Amino acid sequence: MRTDDFWAVIGRATADRPATPAEVAKRAAADLATCEPEEIVAWARHLDKVMVASGTEDLWAAAYLIHGGCTEEGFDNFRGWLIAHGRETVARSVKSPDDLAEMPAVRAASENGAVFEAEEVLSIAAEAYRQATGSELPPGETAAIRPDAADLWDFDNEEEMQKRLPRLSALFLEPPE
Repeated sequence: MRTDDFWAVIGRATADRPATPAEVAKRAAADLATCEPEEIVAWARHLDKVMVASGTEDLWAAAYLIHGGCTEEGFDNFRGWLIAHGRETVARSVKSPDDLAEMPAVRAASENGAVFEAEEVLSIAAEAYRQATGSELPPGETAAIRPDAADLWDFDNEEEMQKRLPRLSALFLEPPE
């Protein structure tokens, strides 16, 4: 599956109407369910590639900062939320996680404590495959979709956080007294 074809499914799910990540997942699964089973499997494998490419240490640090902590599952679901916002959002966030500070929802989260997770986006292919075939999506190769938590820099080190993610730090860390 081509990258453009993968993102077209997400694009059609958000076209011409605002949508929550849950709505994006529902629409995308319904759209993908109209494809041949092999195409659904190919879409799932491409999602794995997106997860691998977005599994960066500094993006995880950004999710940690925004949420006030972030488990492995939370990081995966955070990236599901990013995927629901489309190709450009994912690409920009991977290239420069600190750019998340420019998203209105993220800025608002610094005051309202919102958590950005969309596990359902990560299940689009599985749901589409069930709708199309009545069966479970065949398992793929298990890829490392995030760094090992034991190898991460200390996300509780505020000095390092401010150095790596200055704009997000300004929003989410308490100013020094």
